[in-house]
Amino acid sequence: MPVPTQHHLEDSRNREHPDCIACGQGKLPGLGLEFAVCEDQGVRAEFPCARIYQGYPGLLHGGISSMLLDAAMTNCLFAHNISALTARMILRYLHPVEVDRPATVKAWLREYEPPLYVLEAEIEQNGRVLVRASAKFINREQ
Repeated sequence: MPVPTQHHLEDSRNREHPDCIACGQGKLPGLGLEFAVCEDQGVRAEFPCARIYQGYPGLLHGGISSMLLDAAMTNCLFAHNISALTARMILRYLHPVEVDRPATVKAWLREYEPPLYVLEAEIEQNGRVLVRASAKFINREQ
């Protein structure tokens, strides 16, 4: 498994996801997530949870939470210089995510079960895990 680097992450993201609604750094509007490689070989990004993304009053829409987690896992693979598609994702909403408060989304590669990569991710707010996900990704060439 390649060692994750910020260079791999940025190169893969720019090549594979130039206009992604979650992490694309292009000219199209989107979430603008900027992932960084962590010491634990995972990735993390901050998200402001602006009110525009709410579902129920004061709460982040669950679909946005899902997109944040999927994007984190995809960018974790990019950091490992891997381009793969989500094959299956399971989410667990533990607590609501509040709007108008920053949150951190992070992801890490748990294992490789050829041909699938197994990842985990979570959203934290005020040091508390609010949403967790696990997913399997498959290489784009499959």
